[in-house]
Amino acid sequence: MKKILVCWLGGTDLRAMREPEQVGLGPIGEAVKTRSYDVVTILNNYPPQDAKGYPEWLAGLTAAKITLHHEKLSTPTHFGDIYQAAVKRVAELRKTYGEDLNFTFHLSPGTPAMAAVWIILAKTRFPAELIESSREHGICTASVPLDISAEFIPDLLRQPDQELKRLGAGLPPEAPEFSDIVYRCEAMQRVIAKARLVAPRSVPVLIEGESGTGKELLARAIHQVSPRKDKLILAVNCGAIPAELIESELFGYAKGAFTGADKDCKGYFEEVHGGTLFLDEIGELSSSAQVKILRALQESEIVRLGSRKPIKVDVRIIAATNRNLLQEVSAGTFRSDLFYRLAVAIIQLPPLRERPGDLSVLIDKLLEKINADSASEPGYKFKKISPAARNLLLQHRWPGNIRELLNTLFRAAIWTTGDTIELVDMREAMLPEQPLRREAILDRPLGESLHLPELMNRVARHYLKRAMAEAHGNKTVAARLVGLPSYQTLTNWLAKYGIGTVGSKQ
Repeated sequence: MKKILVCWLGGTDLRAMREPEQVGLGPIGEAVKTRSYDVVTILNNYPPQDAKGYPEWLAGLTAAKITLHHEKLSTPTHFGDIYQAAVKRVAELRKTYGEDLNFTFHLSPGTPAMAAVWIILAKTRFPAELIESSREHGICTASVPLDISAEFIPDLLRQPDQELKRLGAGLPPEAPEFSDIVYRCEAMQRVIAKARLVAPRSVPVLIEGESGTGKELLARAIHQVSPRKDKLILAVNCGAIPAELIESELFGYAKGAFTGADKDCKGYFEEVHGGTLFLDEIGELSSSAQVKILRALQESEIVRLGSRKPIKVDVRIIAATNRNLLQEVSAGTFRSDLFYRLAVAIIQLPPLRERPGDLSVLIDKLLEKINADSASEPGYKFKKISPAARNLLLQHRWPGNIRELLNTLFRAAIWTTGDTIELVDMREAMLPEQPLRREAILDRPLGESLHLPELMNRVARHYLKRAMAEAHGNKTVAARLVGLPSYQTLTNWLAKYGIGTVGSKQ
């Protein structure tokens, strides 16, 4: 387990570099000399020239890998700026080194606001040891014996509303149909902004996102804001329809088309005429089914199985997938002509782990729904969550996204006999996170479920992104990290796998 020290650079630390006889080693220097760390990450809001040379000076006191990150703060006491910068850096460390980390946050360097944010993060999102230093006692563990729940975090830590309102410029009036989608973060603000803009149109929409992120909920909200809202919206799980039945299910069949077809039968396209057809998991369709859907979209007509008579249909398509269809097109598993027909408007739904600030409000909303739905059940007690149980939820990565969160809360509500879900109740209700094992990549079974181009794509993108992040956009350094001969070769790989290089350098 890697031991990582994270802290702000303080004025005493800078003076220690220039005048060690006067002030000693400073809080950071004392920490790395007294304790052993694998990585030391320092956040700096002083002018870069003031901190120049500090990592090199500190390297004389420790064998740890030292990185210095310049953070632009409006003021050194602005809680919101400090919180965003700290979360960003700690999250990057997790992404670079994995989940199995032992964090230490140093409270002494920096302003009191910086120390307060470290305490909040250590007690909520990123469990960590807190240390402090003094001339009298040296380095010691700070005792903060309390659980802090997100409901106690002051409003100063939330992103200012003015920044979020900027995203709504030029949008149609607020649509109550989107009110069932709970969000606060900027990423979801952008998603809803796009959805509201495209909703009044009749163009196809492609929603991409991991399982459990709420793709169908978004599709229904788009339909309810569209001119087709008085017509039917029909959800079809493409992955659940056997390949031999896809044509009859989607387009219907004529009497006598096959044994048992004793009458004409409408398919989904006819049933939803004038409305919206939501094709969920469209990436699961076979190639032959893709051809049939493409023709229906191009001609605005369908032909029932066993018939030759075309039938005109007016259907808006909203498709959804947990795959990256553009990668599927590159790999030859999804038709490019159908993709470009569907991808008039593409909306990417972020996973729950990439929605900062949303998890706590989702917990409250989902528990409120569980309480309301269970109110009529004999003996049910309305449940609330203790701060310790809430913090456990906030620290989980939720690979199953909102669906996993809902099921976890539901289990906890059922199994808790009292009116408060405590830490032990929540632990029993949660599914253990499954780490990505080596055999998950190397020892997969051969056959139809194995798609080598997609697997190679995932591996390449993973390591290229990590290298660019660790090298801070320096292509020469990033190329060396992944074993490529030059930055030109790295540039070609980045282009091949569609990884942006904004702000990068040679």
